[in-house]
Amino acid sequence: MRSRIWRVLSGMALACALMAPASAEDFPSKPLTIMVGLAPGGITDVTARLYAEIVSRNLGQRITIENRPAAAGALAAAAVQNAPPDGYTLLVFSGSQHATVAAMGSAPYDPVNGFSFISVLFNSAVAFVVPPDSPASTLEELFELGRKRPGGLSMGTPGLGSPSHLLGARVALAAKAPLQSIHYRGGAPMLADVLTGRVDFAVVTLSTSRSFLAEKKLRALATDIRWSGLPGVPTLAELGYGNEKVANWFGVAGPVGMAPALVQKLNAEFVKASRDGELVKRLAENGTLIATSTPQEMRALMVDEVATMEGLVKTLNLRQP
Repeated sequence: MRSRIWRVLSGMALACALMAPASAEDFPSKPLTIMVGLAPGGITDVTARLYAEIVSRNLGQRITIENRPAAAGALAAAAVQNAPPDGYTLLVFSGSQHATVAAMGSAPYDPVNGFSFISVLFNSAVAFVVPPDSPASTLEELFELGRKRPGGLSMGTPGLGSPSHLLGARVALAAKAPLQSIHYRGGAPMLADVLTGRVDFAVVTLSTSRSFLAEKKLRALATDIRWSGLPGVPTLAELGYGNEKVANWFGVAGPVGMAPALVQKLNAEFVKASRDGELVKRLAENGTLIATSTPQEMRALMVDEVATMEGLVKTLNLRQP
């Protein structure tokens, strides 16, 4: 009888050991996956790949980027929330979009309690752009066009609840310009329709639009921050829209329940990658500002963002039934 009990207990102990996540010292022992909830080619995807390349090299393990461009990033976020908390499945995401989709009542994930936050990665500068043949040469002219036109302006966005969507909507609301938002699955397909004039304007990241601006295929009317690449373009603050801000930070997180030592190890790896000279150079050229944080600081940012977005969703009447 004792031997039988001992075998049962030994089997249970072995099963628990097999289910237990590997220690931080052993991590990683296999390839990692980073999920991105938007289409390839957008700021989140492009920068995630740059970081992944450096972290992969430093860790000695392959990192795969998996795009799930559906439901404004909700499917990717839910998949990571429900993944084993072993550090092998991570999410790179926009803080404001992550909070907004949940605030709209349609998210299959908890934006705060469903994740182990690792680090903020970057902030993204954006510009209000129009097609080159647009009759509007200033932001005020664009909004005046919307006030006079039946149906108002059409604005392309890289996804419902994205920072670009919310910033454009907030500024148009402050300007009392009627607006119809057209949502795409990422920045690349949205840009295609802005370039051909299928939509009146969009709020785009400088990283994905820089070449089009340089080639005069897009025209910038305003930026959220001063950027050396567009010295003659006014900022929103200079145009009287300085209070219509939306957080533009992006970060990396894993499933809730990750061991603190594992979270700290991943934080150290992403912070280390942020100091890579080539990464710093490429992001600066694109109007993307590197930013890092502790896991605790990132969680606090997320808590604040959820509260802010809940208020904004109510103001813009974006809550889903």
